[in-house]
Amino acid sequence: MASLQYARSFLQRSTQGFIFSSRTIPALLSPLLARAHRLGPSDDEMYQRTTVSVMQKEPGGGLMIHSYSAHGFNIDGNRVLGPCAVLPPAILQWNVGSNKDITEQSVSLFHMIEPRIEILILGTGARVERISPLVLALLKKKGIAVEVQDTPNACATFNFLTSERRLVAAGLIPPPVSTALEVTQE
Repeated sequence: MASLQYARSFLQRSTQGFIFSSRTIPALLSPLLARAHRLGPSDDEMYQRTTVSVMQKEPGGGLMIHSYSAHGFNIDGNRVLGPCAVLPPAILQWNVGSNKDITEQSVSLFHMIEPRIEILILGTGARVERISPLVLALLKKKGIAVEVQDTPNACATFNFLTSERRLVAAGLIPPPVSTALEVTQE
């Protein structure tokens, strides 16, 4: 019986349906209790502004090879003429002319640097060339994995491994000028 009286005082009947009593209206206007409340700038504790940060190249993200030609390489805006050694902290001229010039002495700079590199990528020009087994054995003994590829693929592999933050170095010989598409007139 008491619950019936409470229900009558809570709701009053009208000709169009139920009307809420004056006690329930402030509860429905509360932003905390309403279901479809839209947050506005005045709701300090509930309203959070979203911020966006533009991602920039991280310092120390590594060198990237942007292009190559028969004359040399473009590495992070630096033009390098001729063969080069790309090491984690630097770009050096590499005193080799062909795959036959890659010796134990010419690769010694790759195993002397700190921090020690994990992978050495050798770009041998327009096509994959054989490297002396003595050179490969020396690098294996020093704990450095070696990938021998043509220079275009070596550049792509170097960029990929650098983007994964691997400790990688490259010894690159520019590919010669291609004559495959030249037309000769008779």
